Amino acid sequence: MTDSPAFLWAYAVKQDGSARMLKKSQLQQPVQSEEYLWVHMQSDAHDAQEVIAELNIADTVADSLMALETRPRAMAISEGVLIYLRGINKNPDADPEDMVSLRIWIEGNVIVTARRKNRKLLSVQDLRKMLEENNAPESPIEMLLLLVTKLADRIHDTVDEMDDSLVAFETSESLSKSDRQMLANLRRQAASIRRFLAPQRDALDSLLRMTKWLNQDQAMDLREQTDRITRYVEDLDLVRERAVVLQDEVRNRIGEQQGVRMYFLAMVTAVFLPLSFLTGVFGMNVAGLPGTESPEAFDVLMTAMGGLAVFMIVAMVWKRWL
Repeated sequence: MTDSPAFLWAYAVKQDGSARMLKKSQLQQPVQSEEYLWVHMQSDAHDAQEVIAELNIADTVADSLMALETRPRAMAISEGVLIYLRGINKNPDADPEDMVSLRIWIEGNVIVTARRKNRKLLSVQDLRKMLEENNAPESPIEMLLLLVTKLADRIHDTVDEMDDSLVAFETSESLSKSDRQMLANLRRQAASIRRFLAPQRDALDSLLRMTKWLNQDQAMDLREQTDRITRYVEDLDLVRERAVVLQDEVRNRIGEQQGVRMYFLAMVTAVFLPLSFLTGVFGMNVAGLPGTESPEAFDVLMTAMGGLAVFMIVAMVWKRWL
């Protein structure tokens, strides 16, 4: 462990895949000719500038690594390349669409990755595990490509989960009001992820055009990952469109259910309206009402009202109103 919050870990990696861990005090020591240096740090710690200074990184690059807000992009600066990427947030109690920013600087045989506090990326943890298992990439560019691949893998998992959720909605025989909120959340999630994936696709495309950094095989690998991100952007667009269609279907179903209920109430009202009129008329407390002196009058009235109700129901069925 280190008493520096900015310094997370550092490895000297050999081309054969083996790696040895370094302390913060060893950062200024030159690595061997067959090795490269990987430093992972926290960019918003109070001593981040100190850690970057020990790596002899230019001030402009240091400021970029410590930037609070970033969007995916790639740019060549002097003899190095600076890349901003975003990964799915898999931290506990985190929303996947709250994508984690990763800042990467490659210059010569040094690669620096930086994240903010409590913003871990499982893809970076996977790379560290590979180093500990002596299965490390053979160069900083290979490490970058592997990191891009692992980020894309987790994006793929998230997009697949969203697609599975939509399939479950589409195959469901009943959609309720609560499903509308779930679909709205799915649309928001897709829009939030796409917001960063589109520029990430452009960033990888820009990196692909920096031919001096890549050999032919590396360029092909990077092109494949760029195509993957493009497909995920298209899939997210389709997710949003499908969610909109499902929300419309939910609204239509709710409207149909309300229409059936209102129609039923209207038919009940139509049946009881004349009956209510008769009960109102014969319920008036005025002289001259027929049947007030006849004991059979009540039975006659009830029979007539029942017959009228049956007649109206039969008429509605015949008219196919019911």
